[in-house]
Amino acid sequence: MTTYTDKGPQPEGGKFLSFDHIVFWVGNAKQAASHYCARLGFEYLAYKGLETGSREYSYHAVRQNKIVFVFVSAYEPTEKELNRHIAQHGDGVKDVSFAVEDIDIIVKKAKERGAKIVKDIWEEKDDYGTVRMAIVQTFGDTTHTFIDRSKYHGVFLPGFVKSPLKDALSKLLPPAKLDFVDHVVGNQPDMAMEDVVKWYEKTLMFHRFWSVDDSQMHTEFSALRSIVMTNWDETVKMPINEPAPGKKRSQIKEYVDYYGGAGVQHIALNTQDIVSAITNLKTRGQEFMEVPDVYYDMLRARLKEDNFHILEDLDELQKLKILIDYDENGYLLQIFTRNMQDRPTLFIEVIQRRNHQGFGAGNFKALFEAIEREQAARGNL
Repeated sequence: MTTYTDKGPQPEGGKFLSFDHIVFWVGNAKQAASHYCARLGFEYLAYKGLETGSREYSYHAVRQNKIVFVFVSAYEPTEKELNRHIAQHGDGVKDVSFAVEDIDIIVKKAKERGAKIVKDIWEEKDDYGTVRMAIVQTFGDTTHTFIDRSKYHGVFLPGFVKSPLKDALSKLLPPAKLDFVDHVVGNQPDMAMEDVVKWYEKTLMFHRFWSVDDSQMHTEFSALRSIVMTNWDETVKMPINEPAPGKKRSQIKEYVDYYGGAGVQHIALNTQDIVSAITNLKTRGQEFMEVPDVYYDMLRARLKEDNFHILEDLDELQKLKILIDYDENGYLLQIFTRNMQDRPTLFIEVIQRRNHQGFGAGNFKALFEAIEREQAARGNL
């Protein structure tokens, strides 16, 4: 595991603030939005569709604290781009957008450095102000939208209205307590990771934050390499993964095969109270990966040997199957949902950090083995 300290030169102007929202292209936006509300505790935020004058696509935006997901579907069977995307990739993430300052400088630099501009800077406005946006191509069919919403105070974006939908279940179910997007992981085919990492370095002036290779990330059957890219202020983190050769098909390879190329594998959502969050999410019917109890036997022995103390009740963490990784500075707690759709592609991570900025390297083996058991059940290992 490597932590990088060299951020490179500070970019002159052009600042990435945070993840703004994440766009999913799906077969049925209304149902997908409803599922994330019921299972993951989101609330309906905004809508754009036939009733608002959007004739091609319907958009359902849902929010939980600072996390905004937007589900988009095409109305017409003859619509090409979205329907083709879903035919190839299934339901999944199309766009990861960033809230930015000085969008002109960011786009100018990206152009100078060879980025493929999908849509140059444009403005949208309504009674609540003006938003400026631009879209660049990143790995696979995935895009990044830069959004300057400093002059906007509407519900979400121009063209959207407050969602007319209400989820009656939300009053009856416990809150999920998920606060913000911690990181978004992009899976690549074998030997493609380094090119993608260089793209982030060159075009967005991101730097390497953390990495592991297959000597550290492996089980008996499979392995991966991962490099985490981040902006200067380290508020936006994009881990980039690729499979490494192993005896059998790794979960990264399985993802790439079923997704039909590179794409977003998981979205990590940060919480301040993972025990309550997972207790409540399980009450809502969300399914999670399970590690065997032997993981906790080994963990107890390691914690004792290292004389390392955690604040949470370990029995409670074991009951909920929450994973723990730690170093001399602190620890993190994490857990992963099962796949959010039939294709074994996208899933969600819930993470709580206690002075630990890693990505669960100590848990990869346990997590991989849990995933391998599920892969074996699917006949894909």
